[in-house]
Amino acid sequence: MNRNFSNVAPLFALFVLVIFASAALAQTTYMITGKVIGEDGKPIQNAIIKIDRKDIKWSANVKTNRRGEYTHAGVPVGGTYRVALEIDGKEVDFRDNVRPRLGEPAEVNFDLLELKKTRDAQRLAAETGTLTAEQARMLTPEQREEIERALKARAAEIAKNKALNDAFNAGVEAATAGRFQEAVDAFTKAAEIDPKQDAVWARLADAAEKLGAQKTGAEQEAAFAKAVEAYQKALELKPSEAAYYNNYGLALVRMRKIPEAVSMLEKAAQLDPANAAKYYYNMGAVMMNTGQNEAAGEAFKKAIEANPKYAPAQYQYGIYLVGKAQIGADGRIQPPPGTREAFQAYLDLEPNGQFAQSAKEMLASFEQAIQTEYTSPEAKKRAEEAERKKQQKKR
Repeated sequence: MNRNFSNVAPLFALFVLVIFASAALAQTTYMITGKVIGEDGKPIQNAIIKIDRKDIKWSANVKTNRRGEYTHAGVPVGGTYRVALEIDGKEVDFRDNVRPRLGEPAEVNFDLLELKKTRDAQRLAAETGTLTAEQARMLTPEQREEIERALKARAAEIAKNKALNDAFNAGVEAATAGRFQEAVDAFTKAAEIDPKQDAVWARLADAAEKLGAQKTGAEQEAAFAKAVEAYQKALELKPSEAAYYNNYGLALVRMRKIPEAVSMLEKAAQLDPANAAKYYYNMGAVMMNTGQNEAAGEAFKKAIEANPKYAPAQYQYGIYLVGKAQIGADGRIQPPPGTREAFQAYLDLEPNGQFAQSAKEMLASFEQAIQTEYTSPEAKKRAEEAERKKQQKKR
């Protein structure tokens, strides 16, 4: 019997093509599979497994079934993957650098019960500072090594902090007692332990400045130089701290570096408007003590403008204005406008303050005539004698 094979060849070719195509597909994709167990030890259904290729942009998601199992058979060949577990929209665990092999699925399991035990052991080890044998049994060698490194780093940090606190507290105690060389040494040690602590540098600067005030010559210069360096370090670490600028400015006054001092005090006022009156007042005091009376008056005026209730500035501004007073034809003091108001403002704000009596005397003096002609004691005595004799004749 003759058979017609005319359609066999095309069918056979199609079959061969499908076989080769399937083989090609098998060679171009890998499989990642695994299982998810919850903290209660039971499988988790509908957990999301996120697969991301690390060398190129490729990703896929797959859900776990009721047995907590998942499989993704379309993973491209030759990649390195990050496989993450997501539950309720939150990533709870992951595996990195997963490399599937041809013909052998990459198995990536997530056991949240074991993960919880591991994290509990890590937390307890961190809290106690030790890793017990029981805790170690719950960890892989890599996890144990990581915890041991962390414990060593923590122990070193604790030791460092203790040394820092001990040095800092010793410096504070010495400075409070007026032992400024001892304070400088202690704060210097603290700064060496942790050079990133601005409060340490600020304390060192203050102690060095006060030490310099007790010294002369080269020793004073060295102490002042150390203070300047320390203030600059403190400001580098915390350039927004107005108090550092204020203290640095006052230190520069002691060192007779007036322009630099004014610049620091001005910066303090700009950074901290709420306390600007105090900073401008300090600036005025600097100017007054160095004989720059006009500049001092302007600073006191700025202090009042910043805070009219800052009593010391009112008083000092009044003193500045008194220096510009004149004597009238009637022998009375004629102070510039604003003088009486400044002294009265001080008394209103601090009726029992440090300068209250002086302010009262100043106000009273404006109402009294001042003797402007000179009379020698002998002439006065003769005049008194003549008046006495005159009175006797009348009797």
